[in-house]
Amino acid sequence: MSRHENSSNAPSLFRNRFLQTILLSSVLLQIGIWVRNFAILLYVADRTNNDPYAISLISVAEFAPIFVFSFIGGTFADRWRPKRTMIWCDLLSAVSVFVVLLTIHYGSWHSVYLVAFISAILSQFSQPSSMRLFKYHVREEQLQQGMALFQSLMAIFMVLGPMLGTFVYSKFGLETSIAVMGVVFLLSALVLIRLPEDNMEPQTAAVKGQFRKDFIEGFRYVWQSQVLRMLGLAFILAGLAVGIAQALNLFIVTERLGKSEEFLQYLLMVNGAAMLIGGGIVAVFAKRVPPQLLLAIGMLAGAVCTVIVGYSTSVPVTLTVQFLNGLVFPCIHIGISTMILKWSHASIVGRVNGVLNPMFVGMMVVSMSFAGVLKDAFSLGTIYSGAGLLFLLGALVMLPIMNQKAPDHAHTAQET
Repeated sequence: MSRHENSSNAPSLFRNRFLQTILLSSVLLQIGIWVRNFAILLYVADRTNNDPYAISLISVAEFAPIFVFSFIGGTFADRWRPKRTMIWCDLLSAVSVFVVLLTIHYGSWHSVYLVAFISAILSQFSQPSSMRLFKYHVREEQLQQGMALFQSLMAIFMVLGPMLGTFVYSKFGLETSIAVMGVVFLLSALVLIRLPEDNMEPQTAAVKGQFRKDFIEGFRYVWQSQVLRMLGLAFILAGLAVGIAQALNLFIVTERLGKSEEFLQYLLMVNGAAMLIGGGIVAVFAKRVPPQLLLAIGMLAGAVCTVIVGYSTSVPVTLTVQFLNGLVFPCIHIGISTMILKWSHASIVGRVNGVLNPMFVGMMVVSMSFAGVLKDAFSLGTIYSGAGLLFLLGALVMLPIMNQKAPDHAHTAQET
């Protein structure tokens, strides 16, 4: 079945076999990830009596693999069959989970870090493979709408995930929570079998020996494209701003609003619910708005909302602004994902994703690391104003490329 036959008009996006399959797989993976995240967080907090160092190691285990394996995973994703890669990644994740579960059962509780670490490594191979298939099986004019559906799915789990993860851990304990993750990864692998077959020729031995060349080509491709260069800069600025805001949200609750730490969950739930609504709105209007404009709108709204949150001492005002920010935030994710797909040749999507993704995550981790130092030196209003300025600069970065059109070869290569 060709892509034109598969999605000849807009409504057919929901009948697209690839999209149906990948969304179901994503639901299963999100269940496993949220149960895992909260099980590990709550278990380590209980085990170490809320030791900040032990808890911070969880983030290290989740984010460190991105720096090392994102480039490598993106390169291999462009060389391997994406369907097979995704299935094997889910299977290996499940196997690793059950192996770690055995070590936990027999007394090595520190192995909980390995659950997040191994899963994060394998996701660096699976995620760019998913992007390749997305480009192959979804029409260009529907890419942005498809990304909006994924953003809505992520928003649903931002609301339900913390409750689900906390419930499973509180009710059944660590080992059952980890086992749930292993089972859903197995189920995801089974679901992915339903994906359409990879319509790609096996690589020759000569091509297989050119890993270093392919690796470097990803960086060169991004650098030679003005749009992707500007997108990389927007990634860096957004990562810095998001990292600061996330790290200091707790102090907004306790110092600016005068509430207990538990009130933070309501801010997150309001934000997540708004992201769900925003993702749905963008899905409806996606075809009419260029991704560059979508990204600029998201960054500009983020700038204004971040500054207001930093200065507000009113609970209703802060909750309202958090809702508005969540409503527009999907524009950033959807705009970025659509631009990567539209401006990347089909044969290099994985490497482009592997080059750009660490820029956001890396800068987010850097700014989170320095958030404590900034908090000691400046007021929350000043810090959040700085984060707002970073968002504003990210929006301005889009101006030089606002009217550029995606090259034809970036998508038509998949139609042959």
